[in-house]
Amino acid sequence: MSTEQEPTTPQDELSQALPAEQPEVDDHAAALDELQDRWRRALADLDNLRKRHAKELDAVRNEERARTAAAWLPVVDNLDLALTHAGSDPSAVVEGVKAVRDQAVDVLRRLGYPRYEETGVPFDPAVHEVVGTVDDPGAEPNTVVQVVRPGYGEGSRQLRPAAVMVSKRQE
Repeated sequence: MSTEQEPTTPQDELSQALPAEQPEVDDHAAALDELQDRWRRALADLDNLRKRHAKELDAVRNEERARTAAAWLPVVDNLDLALTHAGSDPSAVVEGVKAVRDQAVDVLRRLGYPRYEETGVPFDPAVHEVVGTVDDPGAEPNTVVQVVRPGYGEGSRQLRPAAVMVSKRQE
């Protein structure tokens, strides 16, 4: 028996070292597989959340449409009633139509769009739309003197600005 060891080459050392590193490579591969699996699950959860949110949003939209339509049904019923009495006393029909208009204005108010048609207030381009100017010596310049068409809403929830006549500057 010889007690001498054979000389080793760098390739021998590399081949001896690889098996020792194999568990570490397997650990990295397993960690990578786990991360990829978690990523795929997160993407699937996000997609499911997006679909569920779209369904909920559609349901809320449909409920709100139904609520708004239900608020207008009494107005339509009263208009039908006014039309059935169109042949009777004209002043009663006019009063009925005014009452229906008031009811419609109330529906808009309850939906968050109150009517405004103030005169004598300073012109505000955020809530007024000028359709003309008038020379009115009794009014301050840039003051609303006549409302041609009322506006609805307030603040950031404006449905329509009021169409107004404004006093012009006197020179």
